[in-house]
Amino acid sequence: MSEREHLPDRRGAELVDFEHGGRKWTATFGRFADGRIAELFIDGSKEAPIVELAQESAIVASLALQSGCALETLRHALAGRGAGPLGAALALIDAYQAQHKDSQQTGAD
Repeated sequence: MSEREHLPDRRGAELVDFEHGGRKWTATFGRFADGRIAELFIDGSKEAPIVELAQESAIVASLALQSGCALETLRHALAGRGAGPLGAALALIDAYQAQHKDSQQTGAD
C-alpha cells in the first residue's frame, strides 16, 4: 500500500451545492498543490441515515485519494450503480473542473 499523502493543516476548499434524490447537498473538495482532488466532504440538509452514509463514504474516498487512488478509479468503481450522493458529487467535480478550466482559458484570451 502506498503511503498516505498528507495535506497542510490550512488549505483552500471549493464548495458546490447540488440536489440529489430530492435532498439538497453540499460537496466540499480540496486539492493537492498540483491541482489533483485530495479530499471530499459531503453534507446534507437534514440529519438522516443517508446523510451519515454520504459523509462516511466521502471520508473513505478522501483517504483513498490521499493514498494514491485516482479520481477516475473511484468514478469507475461506482459506474453502473444507481448514483448515490458520492457518485453525484464525483460527477459534479468533473463538471466544476471543466467549467473552471473553460473560464480560465476564456480569461486568458
